[in-house]
Amino acid sequence: MLPERSRRDIILKLALPIIAGMLSQSLLNLIDAALVGSLGEIALAGVGIGGYAMFLITAMVFGLSSGVQAQTARRHGEQDWQHRAIALNAGLVIALAVALPLMLLCLWQAPRLMWLINQDPQVNQIAVEYFRWRVAGLIPVAMIFCFRGYWNGIQQTGVYLRIILIMHIVNVLSSIGLIFGYFGFPEMGATGAGAGTTLSLFVGLAIWSVFSIKSAASSGFLMRLPRRETFVATLKLATPHSFQQLWFAAGYAVLFWILGQLDTASVAVGHVLVNLSLFLILPGVGLGVAAMSLVGQAMGREAHNDAHRWGWEVVRVAWVCLGLLALPMMFMPDLVLGLFLRDAELIQMGVVPLQLTALMIVLDAAALVLGQALLGAGANRTVMATTLTMQWLVFLPLAWWVGVVLDYGLIGIWWIQLGYRCLNSLWFAAIWQRRHWQRLVL
Repeated sequence: MLPERSRRDIILKLALPIIAGMLSQSLLNLIDAALVGSLGEIALAGVGIGGYAMFLITAMVFGLSSGVQAQTARRHGEQDWQHRAIALNAGLVIALAVALPLMLLCLWQAPRLMWLINQDPQVNQIAVEYFRWRVAGLIPVAMIFCFRGYWNGIQQTGVYLRIILIMHIVNVLSSIGLIFGYFGFPEMGATGAGAGTTLSLFVGLAIWSVFSIKSAASSGFLMRLPRRETFVATLKLATPHSFQQLWFAAGYAVLFWILGQLDTASVAVGHVLVNLSLFLILPGVGLGVAAMSLVGQAMGREAHNDAHRWGWEVVRVAWVCLGLLALPMMFMPDLVLGLFLRDAELIQMGVVPLQLTALMIVLDAAALVLGQALLGAGANRTVMATTLTMQWLVFLPLAWWVGVVLDYGLIGIWWIQLGYRCLNSLWFAAIWQRRHWQRLVL
């Protein structure tokens, strides 16, 4: 049995590169917004709509990462070294089979998809062009999810960080060049941001492929054909997670629609609050991904008690990390909101909801970590059912009723969200404690 400090060191060693990669991605999105924002409101709105549409489409292949990671971690725990990459092979085939027709459909139907989100012709013209450039990179996105799942599954999370940082450098330089016509690139305006991102994805895919050929061939990468059972297992694990991500993203669209029923100020403040919460929970997500690997490997060793303990060990680390991050929002809400809002009335309007957001981040730790840990055990359907039930049947209906019908506004919606986060974590904790997930076979 490992001492507590050693277990903490293992958790942080796995999670910190993942967290750093996720935070760098969020920072890159802010940089892209700043670059395009210099072109005006219409350009920024068009890129925002195209980016949100791409987020929805990407959700359809997002589950490939957890599908590959869960199986890889299990084989790693079993010390089945020669077959660790078989799930990666299966994931790459599925990625191509799903992403190619989906990409072609989106390229064809891009104008109609953008119109469903926004009806402004000027904004949509930019959104369509930007979205088409972005969706052209859907195949490398899907394949990179598979590679990330494999290397995280064998606890080599530093690989993900190194490669994503290279991709970010390529993205920033190529986007600057393509937006403004620097470095000999054509001047494409706002759509250049989409072309630069897609270029960085293909560069990233090439790096992942070369690195894996050199380092994972002994584990079966591109050396062995997956059996039918591996394809079925990968799809069985990936589909619920992708479905969950798709509807989770759609849930935020509904939340903003509810805020729109209140007033423009609620939408503006709510946008800041949501983005702050999504940014600050990334360490929890990164720790959850580490828990996915640790639980999967313990299950591969048939160390069920150890798998159960890893879940709670990571939750405890997450509580500390998220609690520290939440302190400025709890005790200096005016200063935090002032970084994004200039109107004193809007800042005052957001103070209490931001403090509630700080509590939510900490309370959400158990759901974030144990949800990912359950994915590592193969309980993808349970995670999907729990997440979507809580979001669509509890939070969104109550947010509408309390915020709009009872007229408690933004603050009423955020109190409901606080209760929803509490209930969500309690539910995941109960599932974890029942240990039914230990009976699953991958």
